[in-house]
Amino acid sequence: MTDDSPYFLTLTVVDWVDVFSRPKYKQIIVDSLNFCIENKGLIVYSWCLMTNHLHLIARAKEGNILSDIIRDFKKFTSREIAAAIQTTEESRKKWMLNRFEFAGRYNKKIKDYKFWQDGNAPKEIITAGFLQQKLDYIHQNPVVAEIVQEPEAYLYSSARDYANIPGLVKVVLV
Repeated sequence: MTDDSPYFLTLTVVDWVDVFSRPKYKQIIVDSLNFCIENKGLIVYSWCLMTNHLHLIARAKEGNILSDIIRDFKKFTSREIAAAIQTTEESRKKWMLNRFEFAGRYNKKIKDYKFWQDGNAPKEIITAGFLQQKLDYIHQNPVVAEIVQEPEAYLYSSARDYANIPGLVKVVLV
């Protein structure tokens, strides 16, 4: 990945586990994105957090490396979400932790739990048309999933920012 172009990224929970159906886990993602924006040189143009994956259009500020930022984001959120699952009244606690433990069992880099699937399917955005296609795709995700009728009604998405409604993550509009 070059760091001067924005990329469309998809970060997916192992086994497509629907972790982000609980506000506490969603807030970890929001806070972590904002931390990376403020402290690690992440620029987010668009985002949408669904129940089991996160879409981003992002790049790194000059002097930063996008893949390093995403690696650190995934590592931190993995630990934080696993800890939150362990300390929260969660009906799916045992099942989720077993899935995450099993996913990392044979990977020497994984200490306890593997939360995110490997990779993030980066696609470099090099044309205005491709950028618009990915913006529309990201913002329509909750509409297609029948969570909301209008993209800007979904709290965990930059569609709000693009509709001049303050959002949860500090995005740069394109």
